[in-house]
Amino acid sequence: MLQRSLRMLCLLLVASLLAVTPFVQAQAQVVVDFYYPTAVDGPITQTIQEYATKFEAMHPNIKINPVYTGSYTQTRDTIRTELAAQDVIVDVAVMLATDLTSFVEEETIVPAQQFIDRMENGEAFVANFFEAFLANCRDEEGTIWSVPFQRSTPILYYNADLFRAEGVEVPRNVNELIEVAQKLHTPERAGLLMPVAGGFPIWLYQSFAAGFGQPLIEADPAKVYFNSDASLAAVEFLTKLGMPTSEGGFGVGPMGGSVWGDTPTAFTSGQAAMIYHTTGSLTNILRNATFEVGVAFLPSGLPNENGEGYAAPTGGGNLYIFAATEPEVQEAAWLWVEFLASDEVQSDWGARTGYVAATRGAWEIDPLKTLVEEKPQYLVARNQLAHAYKEFDSYRSIDVQLIINNALSSIISGNVPLSQAKATLDAAQAQIDSLLAEYR
Repeated sequence: MLQRSLRMLCLLLVASLLAVTPFVQAQAQVVVDFYYPTAVDGPITQTIQEYATKFEAMHPNIKINPVYTGSYTQTRDTIRTELAAQDVIVDVAVMLATDLTSFVEEETIVPAQQFIDRMENGEAFVANFFEAFLANCRDEEGTIWSVPFQRSTPILYYNADLFRAEGVEVPRNVNELIEVAQKLHTPERAGLLMPVAGGFPIWLYQSFAAGFGQPLIEADPAKVYFNSDASLAAVEFLTKLGMPTSEGGFGVGPMGGSVWGDTPTAFTSGQAAMIYHTTGSLTNILRNATFEVGVAFLPSGLPNENGEGYAAPTGGGNLYIFAATEPEVQEAAWLWVEFLASDEVQSDWGARTGYVAATRGAWEIDPLKTLVEEKPQYLVARNQLAHAYKEFDSYRSIDVQLIINNALSSIISGNVPLSQAKATLDAAQAQIDSLLAEYR
């Protein structure tokens, strides 16, 4: 904490000097290398280039150089390789919101807070973001280090035509979810597909851990709650989805869950009555489904007094500015971050991509305003933020996630019987606690 405080004091001192001598458009052009997690070709890159061109017209002495770096993981690995070689090219990047603690700990990024504090409307700038997204932008002391850009959350998709034909209501909690899934399940159609097969079940699992009473992570990144009673209930629930009823399961989908990338196609082709998936799949699902697509909050918890049991993690990427960048480039990078976080860009980005626009104001202007009037399904993910929890992010986050995903996969797949689930969670928790002991 002392080291963190001293570092923040130095950053604030630099910020005060910059406030005295504000960023001025120099004669020489400032180039900002912007790393973005996608492949080189495709509509996303065209959109990014459109934004860069518009921004450059507003700031003639700043050049945005988009660098398309593959997946989120590939982007993070590329940046870490540069940092290790002390040959840093990146100035600002979109990386996972869950990368924050790791990069703060490694002292490789600068806090967005130092720029926000110098804004005339800094408080309003922050208040315009949905609090559920800001949870993965702050450290435990409240300092904002990154800015939301392309954020998401999983939602429930359901076949509304089938629901009407069978006379069933949209489920609000896990009890109703199973009841509806079992009624709609046939040999040709899964009642519910839960895409937790493979090596990364942690994202959807988090909704059930929170829904059963204990989020996997809270404010302190040194504390992870993986072997709680709620966590055990969540793992048992996910495992039973694919177990036949003769073995005590629910029998509404394949054992071990479905594959993430295959799940939307299975849904639009009529092979599933309901699926859990990211809001980022909404545009594609609406385009390809031959039936009315219903969208609802995730019924991932036990019913409360109102019969509701909603819970969801957030997801997606934030904007990070890097410490190795020269001060004048950091200033230019911040102008680019402000631009991408503006209501106008967020509204356009959300309408084009399906990501949840991160600012409140974005939903009040076109094109997003008109889109949600025509297709109200787009509002569901935004409204579900009232039931959203911080996405998992801890110290040693990459290592801890690997432990969690391995334990979850071994149980959900059936390789570890449910009778040994608690022991598996306890063993994983012991590994996690050992890794995090030095931070407590």
